[in-house]
Amino acid sequence: MITFIRKNKKAVLLIVLVVLNFCLAAWGDDAATVGTSDDKKNTIEIKDFVFNPSTITVKSGETITWINRDEEPHTIVSVGKKFQKSSALDTDQKFTITAGAPGTYEYFCSVHPKMTGTIVVEK
Repeated sequence: MITFIRKNKKAVLLIVLVVLNFCLAAWGDDAATVGTSDDKKNTIEIKDFVFNPSTITVKSGETITWINRDEEPHTIVSVGKKFQKSSALDTDQKFTITAGAPGTYEYFCSVHPKMTGTIVVEK
């Protein structure tokens, strides 16, 4: 066996590197999946002129992020000015707020007022 390894050092080294590469790739995919699920937890997607989900429930202090997937600009404006409004979001732009006091907060797109959504903040 030792004679085989000595004669084929390059082949053995190549096999070890390939196995190590596969192990690292598998481990890296698991780490990326964990991070992705957390990032999408409180995300509202704007697509086809709809906020999705239209109602989201979060805990006070958590962040909420909107991301515009439409080709048209959209805004996020709180009914009654309960939180800071966004600027116009172009495609793939994001807007994030931190949930404040418990309550129900309604919002809309000022460019397309029929687009509405609700945030429920729990303690």
